[in-house]
Amino acid sequence: MGGFRSRAARQGTLALAIGSLALTAACSAGSTASTTSATPGTPSATASSSSPTAASTVTLLTHDSFAVSDTLLADFTKRTGITVKVVTGGDAGAMVAGAVLAAGSPTADAMFGVDNTLISKALAANVFDAYTSPELGSVTPALAKDTSGGFVTPIDYGDVCVNIDDAYFAKAGTPAPKTLDDLTLPAYRDKLVVEDPGTSSPGLAFLLATIARYGDRWQDYWKKLDANGVKVAGSWTDAYTGAFTAGGGNGDRPLVVSYATSPPAEIVYAADPKPTKPSTSVMTDGCYRQVEYAGVLAGASNPEGAKKVIDWLLSEPVQADVPLSMFVFPARSGVTPPEVFTKFAAKVDAPMQLDPQQVADNVSAWLADWGTVMNR
Repeated sequence: MGGFRSRAARQGTLALAIGSLALTAACSAGSTASTTSATPGTPSATASSSSPTAASTVTLLTHDSFAVSDTLLADFTKRTGITVKVVTGGDAGAMVAGAVLAAGSPTADAMFGVDNTLISKALAANVFDAYTSPELGSVTPALAKDTSGGFVTPIDYGDVCVNIDDAYFAKAGTPAPKTLDDLTLPAYRDKLVVEDPGTSSPGLAFLLATIARYGDRWQDYWKKLDANGVKVAGSWTDAYTGAFTAGGGNGDRPLVVSYATSPPAEIVYAADPKPTKPSTSVMTDGCYRQVEYAGVLAGASNPEGAKKVIDWLLSEPVQADVPLSMFVFPARSGVTPPEVFTKFAAKVDAPMQLDPQQVADNVSAWLADWGTVMNR
């Protein structure tokens, strides 16, 4: 369901949705209306057995990668009397595009999964009502102020990084790259696969990382990558499971743009007997941090219930669940992820980030320039 496997769903057409928001919304409206919804399992006998009324139901709009256990949903219903109806709206870009189209008259009460590359579009369209969760004080200090003026709440974060097939480089007797600059060296010719930033969320994040690092010289960097034989895949799935040598297929590229959490996912999803350590590692230079938020939708029919859901998303049980359900890091301080996560997920001390408004203002031009540089 969620997590590492669902990263393929998340990467979707996010960058395209940023550049063509209204068109994406129109095209996704039909699919959003027919998306499946999930409700928690049957509450315990102490909860009301009658059908939930509108006031006791909160509709949570999410992207396709959202995953929280039915047990947690059922416990929330038992404690609050609120049933959470989870409705998926496609990948993150399509979800936000649909929310913009419905701004002020939403069919949901809260939205989870808008990230720091999309938040400015949502705010400009007045998608959210202001709300400050009482749980915000428990959020990691680096994220606690990241609320876009009090309109959204940070729930989790993750880093897009270059992943390395350690066995490949050990066998070749060649040291693995350590920096973005290394990727342009002859030693790594024809060894890197990246995703198209126009069709892939990690691909866009990697592009943004290079812009954050090189500024006005970012196009020169991509010219060097191109000259060094970089391969561009259409999606994370094509890149990781198709072109990457450690992706399980017949790939020929030992370097791939993926996530800092891909190594523990390799362990979790391995067939028995599970390996004691992953065969891949992470180049922590040049990683781009993605933060996911939740917010109360303006015009929601149950705003008070929506606030309780956002508080719940920051609660310790849910935050402890997200590492292995969605393969992201919890925003809440003091939550220790499972051992496989703490042992093998890469720790990125200095992630790259750009101001969301800068991304919103420039991404269409950046994608056009990237296409020119890469002859695409």
